[in-house]
Amino acid sequence: MQYISTRGAAPVLAFDDALLAGLARDGGLYVPQSWPRFAPGDWRAMRGLPYAELVARVIRPFVGGAIDEATLAQLAHAAYAGFDHRAVAPLKQLDANLWLMELFHGPTLAFKDFALQLLGRLFDHVLAARGTHATIVGATSGDTGSAAIEACRDRDCLDIFMLHPHGRVSEVQRRQMTTVVSANVHNIAIDGSFDDCQDLVKGLFNDHAFRDRVGLSAVNSINWARIVAQIAYYAHAALALGAPERPVGFAVPTGNFGNVYSAYAARAIGLPVDLLIVGSNSNDILTRFFQSGEMRIGTVTPTLSPSMDIQVSSNAERLLFDLYDRDGAALAAAMRGFRADGRLDVGEARLKRARTLFAAARLDDAETKAVIAEECRATGEIVDPHSAIGLAAARRVERPRDLPVVALATAHPAKFPDAVEAAIGRRPALPARLQDLMAREERCMHLPNDLAIVREFILARATARDGKRTAA
Repeated sequence: MQYISTRGAAPVLAFDDALLAGLARDGGLYVPQSWPRFAPGDWRAMRGLPYAELVARVIRPFVGGAIDEATLAQLAHAAYAGFDHRAVAPLKQLDANLWLMELFHGPTLAFKDFALQLLGRLFDHVLAARGTHATIVGATSGDTGSAAIEACRDRDCLDIFMLHPHGRVSEVQRRQMTTVVSANVHNIAIDGSFDDCQDLVKGLFNDHAFRDRVGLSAVNSINWARIVAQIAYYAHAALALGAPERPVGFAVPTGNFGNVYSAYAARAIGLPVDLLIVGSNSNDILTRFFQSGEMRIGTVTPTLSPSMDIQVSSNAERLLFDLYDRDGAALAAAMRGFRADGRLDVGEARLKRARTLFAAARLDDAETKAVIAEECRATGEIVDPHSAIGLAAARRVERPRDLPVVALATAHPAKFPDAVEAAIGRRPALPARLQDLMAREERCMHLPNDLAIVREFILARATARDGKRTAA
C-alpha cells in the first residue's frame, strides 16, 4: 500500500512513513494511491468480531507490510482494552430507523480516543523499531488534545506539544489536557481561534529545517492513520444493522471533516454507505459548501459546540482531491487560491457529484439546546451539544424512510456540563475516575499567535530525532 499527497508533489510513502510524516511536504494530505476493496463475503466474515479484531481486520490492507499481522492485532487489542463499555462502541435505537452510536467510552470521553489510543501505540512501535524519536505538534478545538495527550503521555519515543485556542474550549476539555503532568507533555494556549492554532501547526510543518531537526509529526486528523482507525466503527455499526445486504447512512457532527471522511473511506472500500449527513453549528462552512459548492471562510464564532468552531476544515481537501479527479496540481492551485482569497468554488458538476452522497444541516446554539432538551424528554438520552447537532441533522435532511441512519454521539455530555445544564436544568456527572478533575493542578503556557515564538518554545523543550535535546 502506497500513499500519495493530495497536491501531487510530495514523495510517495509506505504506511509507516506516512504515519510519521503526518502532513505531506508539499502541504497536502496523504491518501491511498488506490483504495483496497472488501467483497461482500469479506464483510460477512467480520460480523460479530470483537471490536479490536474488527479494527485489525479493517486496517490490515492499509498497513500493507509495514507492520506484521500479529503485532497489529496486539496493538489493536491494547488500544481498546481500557474502554469502559464492553461493546466499545454501543448502538442505541432511538426510533424506527435512527440509531445512536456512543463513541465516548474511551479514556477521555470523546470519539478521538478510538483513533488516538491506537495511533500512540503505532508511533511507539514504529519509532522503537527505527531507534528514533518524534515530536508531536497538534492543534485542538477541544477533544483531540486530551485524547492525543492520553495516548502519548510517558512514551519514551515521543514529545507532544498541543495548541488550543485560549478561552475557547470547555473547562473539562481544558483540564483533561492541562492536568497531565508527564514530562513529555506540553500544553500551549494560543491567543486566537482553532484555525489560528491549525495554521501555526501547518507553518511548523512547512519549515522543513525545523521539521527535520525535531522529527516533527502530527496526531491531528491530517495524519492518515487517524482516518483509517476510525473506519472500523462505521463498519461495526453497518454490520450490526445488516450490511453488506442492507445499506446504511451516518449523521456526523463535523468541524474539521476528518470523522465524516472516515465514513467516506469506509464506502470507498466497499461498505454499503448510501448517505452521509454533515451537521454544522453556526460555523457552517461545510453546510454552505454542500448547498452551494462554494467554500468561503468566515469569522469563527464561539458556540456551545466548541469542537466544531472551525472555518477551515482541513480534511475537506481529501474529498476535494477526488472531486478534482485526483489531479494534485489542479487541487494545489485551487487551495492556493482558497488561502489567498478565502473562497473556493468547485463548480456545478463537482457539487452534483458530492451531493449524490452528502447532505448537510446547520443548527445555532438555541436550536442545539432545544434538541438536547427534546431528546432527553422523548427518549431519556442526555447528549452533548455536538451529538445533538448530529441527531438533529439526521432528522432534518431528506432521506429514504427505510434507510437506517446512525447518528454519532461524539462526546460524553459531562464534557460540556454548562450547555447541558442550560438545556435540561441539571448537570451531567463525570465518570468516577474523573471526579477530582476540577481539583487537579494545571500546567499550561499561554503564548501569542506568533509562529516564531511557538517554534522557539518547542525547540527549547523538544528532543531531536536522534534522541538528543534540541536546545543543547
